[in-house]
Amino acid sequence: MDKNKIPCIYLKNGLPMQGFYGVRERKGLDKEAVSCAVDFRDAGAGSLVVFDFSDGDAEHDANLEALRLICRDAVIPVIGAGNVKRVEDVKKLIYAGCDRAVLNFSKQADIEMLEEVSKRFGKNRIAVFVPDAGTYRTYEKPINTWASLLLCDKMIAEELRTITKMAILSHDDEEMNCTAIGYTQGFVPLFTWDEMKKDAHGLVPCVVQDVMTDEVLMVAYMNEESFGATMETGRMTYWSRSRKELWQKGATSGHYQFLKEMKIDCDMDTLLAKVVQIGAACHTGNRSCFYRSMIDADASKKNLSAVLEEVYGVITDRKIHPKEGSYTNYLFDKGIDKILKKVGEEATEIVIAAKNPDKQESVYEMSDFLYHMMVLMAEKGITWEDVAGELANR
Repeated sequence: MDKNKIPCIYLKNGLPMQGFYGVRERKGLDKEAVSCAVDFRDAGAGSLVVFDFSDGDAEHDANLEALRLICRDAVIPVIGAGNVKRVEDVKKLIYAGCDRAVLNFSKQADIEMLEEVSKRFGKNRIAVFVPDAGTYRTYEKPINTWASLLLCDKMIAEELRTITKMAILSHDDEEMNCTAIGYTQGFVPLFTWDEMKKDAHGLVPCVVQDVMTDEVLMVAYMNEESFGATMETGRMTYWSRSRKELWQKGATSGHYQFLKEMKIDCDMDTLLAKVVQIGAACHTGNRSCFYRSMIDADASKKNLSAVLEEVYGVITDRKIHPKEGSYTNYLFDKGIDKILKKVGEEATEIVIAAKNPDKQESVYEMSDFLYHMMVLMAEKGITWEDVAGELANR
């Protein structure tokens, strides 16, 4: 598959549509949505665009569930579009696992929410559909400031290419895919290779963790070329010290590693990559290379108290050391009334979610409420010890 081509799936009642506006049928869309997405991935697609063409709440819920399963099983980045009417709809796309959510600038409501969702979820999680070049020119500053990707019709793609340096996806109804223009599924490193400390062979070790569980999967080495390939493609690529060549994890086995986060240690000589692991990380077939115990001890597990304290610590640190673009700092800057408004909204979302049969939706909303409650705690100088003490006395 052409790496510049990004296939699109059009969802209707949780199933991929065979045709859209009379376009030709696409081979393979007789399958259910998840199998279709996995087939595209296995054919070499680096990402997917998924459109929600639902009519009514029941269809919308079915499409969101299909989208969640696509993100879980296909694991390549998914751009979610369609039926975004309010901030909560963006949240649902992000929580379903989408790499980006698309705002439709044909709708005034989407234009008005751009800044808010960008601050809340991050610029890199937001894309914008523009119906014509005039729309881009009118909103050039906010689009560039608050979104990282443009989605447009192929008829105006080249025109937009001449007036913007933003990454563009050119949507083509006839081919049922998008063409990437200056768009990469990779990353832009905040530190250059030259800034890192290498060993005598010009290598940097990379510790690899599962992004969901934090399980250490393996340790490998990178040189400048493999680091650059990883940043460009978003797929983990290493330098084989024994074979003296680059190797992309999964290129022969299918057990790819898709990069989600990367950090560097205080000495700038070791990388930590958090990935989505397909299949086994170890050549033995084990999930992790670290499957043999050296001592007789149970692995420690992060408990609820530790999680709450860690999140609360990040929130209080944001209050003391503001970070540009941080949603937490956005709330602190807006003040107590905005924080209270969000706590009230999230409490209401719990009530609404609890009326639905999907347990996971309630989990999402309760987590959102706890986060906003901790922002309120930090604003009022209340700690978890204060809360625990009160509960213990009841």
